[in-house]
Amino acid sequence: MKITKPRLALICGILCISIFPILVKLRLTPGLISAFYRMAFAVTLLLPYVLLSGNFKIPTLKFTLLAALCGILFASDVAVWNIAIQESSATQASLLTNLSPVWVGVGSFFFLKAKPAANFWIGTFVALLGMITLVGFEFFIDLNFDKAFLFAVLSGILYSVYMLVSKNVLSAVDVLSFMTISLLASSIYLGILCYSLDEPFTGFSNTGWFVLVLQAVICQLCAWLSISYATQHMRATRVSLSLLSQAVITSILAWLFLEEQITLQMVFGGIILLFGIRITFYDKTISLKRLFSK
Repeated sequence: MKITKPRLALICGILCISIFPILVKLRLTPGLISAFYRMAFAVTLLLPYVLLSGNFKIPTLKFTLLAALCGILFASDVAVWNIAIQESSATQASLLTNLSPVWVGVGSFFFLKAKPAANFWIGTFVALLGMITLVGFEFFIDLNFDKAFLFAVLSGILYSVYMLVSKNVLSAVDVLSFMTISLLASSIYLGILCYSLDEPFTGFSNTGWFVLVLQAVICQLCAWLSISYATQHMRATRVSLSLLSQAVITSILAWLFLEEQITLQMVFGGIILLFGIRITFYDKTISLKRLFSK
């Protein structure tokens, strides 16, 4: 499979966001305020660059408002995901929020001109089967749906709406302008939310501040500039499903640094999940010979 620039950007973006749940799980700052500083620091770094370099182009009022809506949607996604991570495990929260391909596929079917191909639905089924295997069938059979579970699923729904709206906006707005507007909207929205909920804006350790900056630079700017570029040149469904691999990488990092347990069942589930992602990258009818060829 040839690695194009959009696919390479997508891979880089996935690697950058994979460390985010690990940083949040350290609990050096509250989940909601962590989301605020992730956006605020990112736009503080990005805004001078786009203004001084002349890369910021004001879109039409319609697309400006849509880009701002994307910022609010994404901020809400990160906020509830942070809470889910801190109240469960990095592995579980990452897996459940990545149910978003189901919502993106359904939304694309109803609202986008580019409809998901049959291979997308096959890949989605295989990937979700891998995800269920990784989490454990007992979790779903017992209906162990606590607040952390519900917030993680809500995060996936919010992200899927973000993907569908941003795909429309990025067809008319360049990536840097889109990121600047959406980050400004995210920062203002989360700042008001944190203030209204009496979240602490200061009083963190030096390590806590360092982690907040790291989230902004690596997990926000580097990751989402790359993913936004990929979204601009690839199908929203394909980008969203590819992001499932982030859960596998996060699981490995959580095992290494947070001592979260990884079983043979989880490894097997991760393999199935990645296999499902590979299926979605084929536009023609699937054949075993093509599927396993380079």
